Amino acid sequence: MNRRAWLLFLLVSVLWGIPYFLIKVAIEDLSPLLVVAGRIAIAALVLLPLAAARGTLAGLRGHLGWVVVLSFVHVTGPFLLITYGETHISSSLTGLLIAIEPVAIALLMIRQEPLTPLRTAGLALGFGGVALLVGLDVSGDRWGLLGAGMVLVAALSYAVATILVQRKLATVPSEALTGATTGISAVVLAPFAAFALPTAPVAASAWLSLVVLGLLCTAVALLAFYQLIGLAGSTRAGLVTYVNPVVAVLLGVILLNEHVGVSTVAGFALIAAGCWLSTRPARVVEPAPEPSLLEAPAGR
Repeated sequence: MNRRAWLLFLLVSVLWGIPYFLIKVAIEDLSPLLVVAGRIAIAALVLLPLAAARGTLAGLRGHLGWVVVLSFVHVTGPFLLITYGETHISSSLTGLLIAIEPVAIALLMIRQEPLTPLRTAGLALGFGGVALLVGLDVSGDRWGLLGAGMVLVAALSYAVATILVQRKLATVPSEALTGATTGISAVVLAPFAAFALPTAPVAASAWLSLVVLGLLCTAVALLAFYQLIGLAGSTRAGLVTYVNPVVAVLLGVILLNEHVGVSTVAGFALIAAGCWLSTRPARVVEPAPEPSLLEAPAGR
């Protein structure tokens, strides 16, 4: 990756490590549905005028069908799953489970990138890490299992979305694409959010968390991520989840007093190792050149 791609990679890694902490703060006083609808609406109010000012909305022509699909698999669906999932599990565990995304991308791209022994081992390690995290962190807690399952489905949805952007929407300007996906999602969720408005006083920290979620963790992060996919491809872009969990765990432990045990560290280590192995490109072995008659060994 070039320098710009690395800067985008670091930016997205940090911005998408923060939401799990902010979501946990926001849902203390706000309903999960309102948190999701609010952050998406804030992002749309920023991104759509930006796209209009740059004159890039015309780039959506001929792509509206895929844009609608992307709005559900990259915004509406996973945002709802993660936010509702966090009502049952910690922000740290949420960030760690999302780290399975690169493994999911590798699994979805088997036809384009056939499995090698190393990639197969990576997939096995990644899923083993998930099993360890879920089995030890939420074992016996059916609501915890439900929350973890919702987050894992969100990670799979993110993987599908990442591949979709590269294959079907790579030519659409990033500000138009992010504006359209957040705008569609905001319109879809608005009628439901109207029935989820708070009926009791809401702490300033909850409102502040919602604003930061919308401006930085949604608007800015989506812009940067779609540009990163264009520069580095879906497989490498998906590797932002190497750094996301570290940020999520640090914030959860320091600011929310969440517990991280040996099993949690071991589970993440397995997932990280699995991501690294499963996303390694297959080594191409070129056939050895046939010896030339003019380069025959001496003695013949």
